[in-house]
Amino acid sequence: MYEVNGWKHVFKLDPDKTISDTELDKLCESGTDAIIIGGSDNVSEENVLNLMSRVRRFLVPCILEVSTIESVVPGFDLYFIPTVLNSNNPQWIVGLHKEAMKEYGEIMSAEEIVVEGYCIVNPDCKAAALTEAKTGLDLEDVKAYARVADSLLKLPIFYLEYSGMYGDPSWVKEVKKTLQNTTLFYGGGITNSSQAGEMSEHADVIVVGNAIYENFEEALKTVQAVKNDR
Repeated sequence: MYEVNGWKHVFKLDPDKTISDTELDKLCESGTDAIIIGGSDNVSEENVLNLMSRVRRFLVPCILEVSTIESVVPGFDLYFIPTVLNSNNPQWIVGLHKEAMKEYGEIMSAEEIVVEGYCIVNPDCKAAALTEAKTGLDLEDVKAYARVADSLLKLPIFYLEYSGMYGDPSWVKEVKKTLQNTTLFYGGGITNSSQAGEMSEHADVIVVGNAIYENFEEALKTVQAVKNDR
């Protein structure tokens, strides 16, 4: 059983994007706490299985963040199931989750499933459009969603998602103060070690994704920036 509340840093890999074997080796041996596989576009059983098989050569935990029912394949250490708390479409709050349980509920262990309470705040990102997220939120709105995740739904993860845009550290700090038991994940716009260190002062776990494909060496440095900062 993996304890996500002890993590500090994860890399998120997009199965629809290309990464070389050399780069993947460096990521998996970097000291990151986990590799998450997931994306918004063209996520298929084939490309998920391909990427998982490459990551599985290493000891680092390998997690599938489920975005489509068709992409769920066996062999991952954990399955992260996002519920988008600020979605206007109930399909992204509970609809897909029901379908996943209908299809795979009898064969998946409860210990493998981790539900993430997402709050998407970047109106221009693909995830916001895909999930029909209500993004015109102020800080009090975001804190309220955090309380829903923590106090009402008792979710293990609250994921503050800026997706491609670097967020406001003061917001992350205030959201963290709001949470009592839920682990705070932050994702969005982290491109260098300075930003990684800044966000890790408040978020329990930072997620580095796009930077892997835009500036690999800088993305790699984010691991030690977080680990050395604590």
